[in-house]
Amino acid sequence: MSIHTKSDQIQPTPFGEALSERYLSYALSTIMSRSLPDVRDGLKPVHRRLLYAMRLLKLSPGAGFKKCARVVGDVIGKYHPHGDRAVYDALVRLAQDFAVRYPLIDGQGNFGNVDGDNAAAMRYTEARLTEIADSLMQGLDENAVDFRETYDGEDEEPLVFPAEFPNLLANGSTGIAVGMATSVPPHNAGELIDGLLMLVEVMSGKRKQFSINQLVNRIPGPDFPTGGIIVEPRDSILQAYETGRGGFRLRARWQREDLGRGGYQIVVTEIPYQVQKSRLIEKIAELINDKRLPILSDVRDESAEEIRIVLEPRSRAVDANVLMESLFRLTELETRVQLNLNVLDANQVPRVMSLREALEAFLEHRIVVVVRRANFRLEKIEHRMEMLSGYLVAYLNLDEVIRIIRERDKPKPVLMKRFELTDIQAEAILNMRLRSLRKLEELEIKAEFEELGKERKGLKALLKSKDKQWDVVTGGLREMKAKFGPKTKLGARRTSFEDAPMTDVVPLEAMIEKEPVTVVCSKMGWVRALKGHMSVDEEVRYKEGDGPAFRFHAHTTDRIIAFATNGKAYTIGAEKLPGGRGNGEPIRLMLNLDSSEEILALFVYREGARVIVASSAGKGFLVETEKLVASTRGGRQVMNVANGSRASVCRQARGDSVAVLGENRKLLIFPLADLPVMARGQGVTLQRYKEGGLADLKTFTLEEGLSWRMGGAAGRTRTELDLENWQGRRGNAGRLVPKGFPARKSFD
Repeated sequence: MSIHTKSDQIQPTPFGEALSERYLSYALSTIMSRSLPDVRDGLKPVHRRLLYAMRLLKLSPGAGFKKCARVVGDVIGKYHPHGDRAVYDALVRLAQDFAVRYPLIDGQGNFGNVDGDNAAAMRYTEARLTEIADSLMQGLDENAVDFRETYDGEDEEPLVFPAEFPNLLANGSTGIAVGMATSVPPHNAGELIDGLLMLVEVMSGKRKQFSINQLVNRIPGPDFPTGGIIVEPRDSILQAYETGRGGFRLRARWQREDLGRGGYQIVVTEIPYQVQKSRLIEKIAELINDKRLPILSDVRDESAEEIRIVLEPRSRAVDANVLMESLFRLTELETRVQLNLNVLDANQVPRVMSLREALEAFLEHRIVVVVRRANFRLEKIEHRMEMLSGYLVAYLNLDEVIRIIRERDKPKPVLMKRFELTDIQAEAILNMRLRSLRKLEELEIKAEFEELGKERKGLKALLKSKDKQWDVVTGGLREMKAKFGPKTKLGARRTSFEDAPMTDVVPLEAMIEKEPVTVVCSKMGWVRALKGHMSVDEEVRYKEGDGPAFRFHAHTTDRIIAFATNGKAYTIGAEKLPGGRGNGEPIRLMLNLDSSEEILALFVYREGARVIVASSAGKGFLVETEKLVASTRGGRQVMNVANGSRASVCRQARGDSVAVLGENRKLLIFPLADLPVMARGQGVTLQRYKEGGLADLKTFTLEEGLSWRMGGAAGRTRTELDLENWQGRRGNAGRLVPKGFPARKSFD
């Protein structure tokens, strides 16, 4: 089979232009159709399609359950042409009472748990809608919102739900798009409605403006499905809600249980939102096994339907508050929940909204829905009243109507002309049943006509009056509060607020048992910590082809500093080093160190000490050891290396002088005080070279002389006291090394 292509159909396009155009399309699709929720109903397209498909399947709250596989099949077949796994995962989350504050789906079967276990396969589980989901879709049949064609053009789906319930803030949302993300924590529906009612008074002109402080009095903060305690300062909460960006510190809820005779245990009853209980317990167990938390003896999971994590202190003398503060610092018993109110507004434009703007957008949507539903009902009433008026004409002229119908081949135009009827009225008369001709039916039609007339009058008044529209919105909000407010089991607040305790946190070093170790690192970068302080003569085995590089004494409470040729300093806790069994582990994996870089120095961190660092270009400076401590595996950049140079020396600074040795075998000695103390940089010129660069340097005390190691296995050293010929100003070229200096270009 051959494929023929017309050359005129090929359009040359620069690759960059084609890539940017297609990536922009992908980015817009991700932002608008996948990751960001709509501010009006708080839903993403997949969630909206799920609920709408379940509504069409008649899975109302009072109906029976249907298999989730049936629901997922309808969703991906009619509305959402994506993988069934993604759709089912979305369905499962909407049914998990520990994942969403107000579940939109009522699930039957295994829908996962707080331990992180997955739900059963969709062929086993069943689902139906909850009352809250039903309230989101009230008015879909009354032209409350616009519809669009589905992806294949065979059906229609709503662009947004009418949403009587403030779902965005009540259930929250998270998502990552291209270049932007959203993170909205769940809130208490009753408190949200209180804030909305206060905002209605302002928007309807019944109340003057209010401050963000007054709004936060009504909506004090998130309310998570798993409870917990928010310890975020109020000022920070105010700023987060005012800007739409911020975060909330969330802690587990715990209590102390007395065991008698002074003993006690701590019981955690609520854990932070979206923290997996099994992983949390594993982390605490690791701390115990690694002896990083010696004041904690054991952890047990005694959870059944309610969470119950038991923590046993090492002794009754351990303060419970100190223990918990340490756990909050080291584990996910305390987390930070982000707020990033980045949503799609009514015009489908993504932007970050403040709390007030999000609430106002919801209320404006409610007004639009009220007006559209009123117009829809008014059209139906006018159509019905037009038909009823035609029926009344038929009753008043019943004999004549029957005669025309019996005698005429085409009675419709005759009826319209004879009684001045509209097309709709004449058609309704012709479709009347004979049983409707009784006198009682006539009276019922007159009564219905009068009732519809009153309703029509009320609807017209509603459409003309903004105040009446706000009254309808207010009534709907109060109804929602009665159903799902704080007096109900579902709506009662679960997350409380407290000030963070001022208990002094025990330093991490105090949590580690102090034990002597000997740190050993090989030339190939395999590091380990052998128990005890080994003597210099004691033999240490290495892998075949490997040998010693660094070996020194330390304690498990020490921090180890590693300085590499990329100019970065790295920090490792001595307690994290692998034990003496085997050959250890590659230090590169612990430090995030590239394979092309080498470790120049490895030593114990001592507060108040200084080291001298230098590059192969002959530049260097002094740096305090406090500036070498890094908080991440990526290290801390100390020496800036450029133009092909590398960091080549890192030594502890002792004495009053510096001896610099170039690759040209020239030696220069100058005062240590000539070097600046810096935290980061390239440093100053130590020695100038026509060719080559720096070979080695060391610091020493001038009066004691300069020592270097001689060659041979004896390990002899030589000390030169007369150093006047090599003394000079920093940055000079220096002179050739003294006679007897070894052929190698190093002091060691």
